[in-house]
Amino acid sequence: MTSTHTAPDPDLTPPSPRDRRARIAVAFAFAAQGLVYAGLLSSLPGFKDRFGIGDDAVTFAILGVGILAAVGTVIAERVARGAGGSRSVLVSGLVTVAIAVVIIALAPHISFFFLGFAVYGLGLGQVDAGTNMQAVSLQRAYGRSIVTGFYAAWSAAGVVGALYVSAYAHYGIAQQVALPVLALAALAVAVVVLRSAWRSHDAPYEVSAEDARAARALPWSGILILGAAVVAYYVVDTASSTWGTLYLTDVLDAGHDIAPFGYAAYVGTTLVSRLTGDFAVRRWGRVAVIRAAGILGTVGLLAIVLAHSSVLAIAGFALTGIGLGVVAPLCFAAAGALSPAHANAVIARLNSFNYVGAILGGVLVGAIASGSTLRFGFIVPLVLAAVIILLAPGFAVGQSHGPATEVLDEPADAASHAGTVE
Repeated sequence: MTSTHTAPDPDLTPPSPRDRRARIAVAFAFAAQGLVYAGLLSSLPGFKDRFGIGDDAVTFAILGVGILAAVGTVIAERVARGAGGSRSVLVSGLVTVAIAVVIIALAPHISFFFLGFAVYGLGLGQVDAGTNMQAVSLQRAYGRSIVTGFYAAWSAAGVVGALYVSAYAHYGIAQQVALPVLALAALAVAVVVLRSAWRSHDAPYEVSAEDARAARALPWSGILILGAAVVAYYVVDTASSTWGTLYLTDVLDAGHDIAPFGYAAYVGTTLVSRLTGDFAVRRWGRVAVIRAAGILGTVGLLAIVLAHSSVLAIAGFALTGIGLGVVAPLCFAAAGALSPAHANAVIARLNSFNYVGAILGGVLVGAIASGSTLRFGFIVPLVLAAVIILLAPGFAVGQSHGPATEVLDEPADAASHAGTVE
């Protein structure tokens, strides 16, 4: 049973030092995820040259990552029930990602390349779920919107990752030397998370009959609306992230040192969007912010589809990022309000939609590109960006009628921050 109340004034209930340490650790985890993701995807042109593969092989690798990431999310939900909670999920995922990067970087043959991406998929699903579980719990403790700030850390690190790839490509540094640095960064963050992130329980979690009934009664109508927005967003995001660099090289003849700037522009303006997103939500509410995000993203993708120069395409990626950057964090923030007492279960299920979108964005766009060109492939994310505009009303959950005030649902017996951690 839950009670609904207005979020406490953060000035009256300041976060504890433990809360702050956990927030920093989780921000680092988001950053590590963004760094590795950008580093791998911006390296795709180099992988194609190194292994002599085409877009069809890249599409196959993306499909495998998406499927195994969904498996990783299922694993995450089960691991989160244990003593370590979502902290254990996050540590395990970061270690798995680090191992995957080493396999990919040192792969002597294409089979090891695919194996590395399969392992990466498993780690990706765990890290995605773990970071969002921790972020939503921390937002509840802070009593105000802070989730988009975590995604800003992801975006900032994504810019660094793309620029890092551009630099090592420019100076002719081998992938076997450059990419393991990303693995070391992920391992270092895993240690930080292990020391400072929140645990759910001091004893293993046991599912009671009441919990089982609540899980079966999860608010699926709300989950499906938010899930549709997650799918639409991740189609756009995966298309921009995975195929953006190849779009600039294959369609617009940009060099390997210039092409990563498309991804850097996308992630860089996503960072701006996410840095300002929490303020925008408190000022105008999630619905208005999502509606504006969809409009800007649609215009940006239209510019990409029509571009005949690298400059215009990069500008289109930038506009897409500044528009749609807030969609994913606000999806998970809204999901946390659907059933706060079972936020981990809701988030894990919503996170599965992430990979439906990733598979569609990676595989469908790639399949269309194989039959024609990537220019036609980008029509798919263009259409789905417009769909986000129509889904905006579904983000009103957990908010009062006044846009500046957010209402948080918490368990009735949650008397302390620790009691609200999922």
